[in-house]
Amino acid sequence: MKRSTSARARFTALIAVATLTSALLTVSPAVAQQSAPTTAPPRVRLVATGGTISNRTGGRLTAEELAQSMPGVDRYARVEFEQFANTASASLTLEQWVALAKRINAVFAEDHDVAGVVVTSGTDTLEETAYFLDLTVRSEKPVVVVGSMRNPSTLGYEGAANLLEGFRVAADPQSRGKGVLVVLNDEINAAREVTKTDARRLQTFQTRGYGVLGVVDTDRVVYYRAPVKRHMSTSEFDVAKIDTLPRVDIVMVYQGATGDIIKAMVDQGAKGIIIASAGAGATSGTQGEGMRYATEKGVFVVTSTRTGSGRIAARGGGGGRGDADAERPPTGDGRRGAAPATGDAPRPDFAAGARFRVAAEDLAPVKARILLMLALTVTQDQAQIQRMFTEY
Repeated sequence: MKRSTSARARFTALIAVATLTSALLTVSPAVAQQSAPTTAPPRVRLVATGGTISNRTGGRLTAEELAQSMPGVDRYARVEFEQFANTASASLTLEQWVALAKRINAVFAEDHDVAGVVVTSGTDTLEETAYFLDLTVRSEKPVVVVGSMRNPSTLGYEGAANLLEGFRVAADPQSRGKGVLVVLNDEINAAREVTKTDARRLQTFQTRGYGVLGVVDTDRVVYYRAPVKRHMSTSEFDVAKIDTLPRVDIVMVYQGATGDIIKAMVDQGAKGIIIASAGAGATSGTQGEGMRYATEKGVFVVTSTRTGSGRIAARGGGGGRGDADAERPPTGDGRRGAAPATGDAPRPDFAAGARFRVAAEDLAPVKARILLMLALTVTQDQAQIQRMFTEY
């Protein structure tokens, strides 16, 4: 009898332990729902414009097809998409630029919960489109421009990877307030600073002198610095008030260049001329005469450099050493007078038309053109335009 009682007691104890263990391991549906992650990834809008990233043999990929080309994107963002255009970047018109900026502004104004926008673009003029948006989209939310160097029909097509990284950057809270970002080849560059440096290689987009803003790694998005120039939400340019942009042309300085090209641009309606000067402002041939002709006609002349990096200082209307050479009075034998002893000496500007001379600071010629086009929609005052080139 004692053995039977003892056995029943042990059996009862085992049942109690098993019941308690089962209760501890079993979680009610309500508790399970509370412990599971409930925050959905942020919504990010794809605005597709075309480019190599879409240029498949036999027909271009649509925005929807691009949105479906990124395995695992749902870990980072909920993808929305729309087709703005589907063409090569060089085929986009200035009117389409304006319309694109208006559309992105409308997306942010109408949908307060969207985290950011990703724009696809051809790489040939991607840096120009990106900088235009950097000056005209009025939001703190990120706009990320992506593209690819290889088309979807090519072995090694990197478009889907670039697009996925673009969505990761646009969805990342760290990207707010950094302006328009260019994301390719695992790197994040600022729209103002980045340039295409190689016609073929995947690592073509680089920021000379300053370096990348950050990188997109497998574990997370990493930033090392942030832009300090005015952009996006701090911009004074309002595309809601314009449909077209004034004509601004670019002139390259080269040995023995003629000024009649500049005169022809003015006669054909150019409101501004960007001089891609040699070195720190030098011109050549009869370009000085052409520049004088332009400023006498009230056309703004902005001096930039063709070197790929470096700054043209706002000094005496923005002229570089070449302008000083052109302006020094000739000596008795017809040669120009002696140059200043040092490169930092004051450089005289054009006596007539100085109020139409501007220095581009460190902006590349193609980006100086964009800023001047927008500046001329706001003012005709030289001091204000020079201020813009200093601040943006």
